[in-house]
Amino acid sequence: MPSNSLNARIPAYKTAFSKGELQKTYQDLVGIVQNLRTEFSKKYKSEFSVANVLHGYIDFTYFYLQNDYLKKKKLKLAIVFNHKNANFELWLLGQTKDVQILYWKKLKEVKWVNEEEMPEYSIFEAPLLLAPDFDSLTKLSESIHCQFETLSQEIFETLKAYE
Repeated sequence: MPSNSLNARIPAYKTAFSKGELQKTYQDLVGIVQNLRTEFSKKYKSEFSVANVLHGYIDFTYFYLQNDYLKKKKLKLAIVFNHKNANFELWLLGQTKDVQILYWKKLKEVKWVNEEEMPEYSIFEAPLLLAPDFDSLTKLSESIHCQFETLSQEIFETLKAYE
């Protein structure tokens, strides 16, 4: 029996992921990411350019952030909603596969990097919010912004240390 609570629907969403009966929950989750993108665009307009939300595939919904530093390095940050795990992640992306490989090798000693195998789409995928509360959108947004500020600062410090 479906519940109106998004938190209550998440376990069924995970189970039904491969069955294709996800429209309502998927739309709600994509809407949350779209709202986050709007908030990021406003809040960080002097620090980052923020791309539109990409959600052509059902596994990830995300948007990119880039500033002058990242652009010079041919890198981007992405706020990613991982549908399979129902959590938020912060990914460091290379503009091309060659850039991704270069930075993956350069950063192998960094805690977020899987030194055994490079992720398919990124240099690394760092947890941003592992247990989101989807029923309190204000709290969810505040938590993501707080985690982003802390984690992105740590990523920038790490990148500069490995130059």
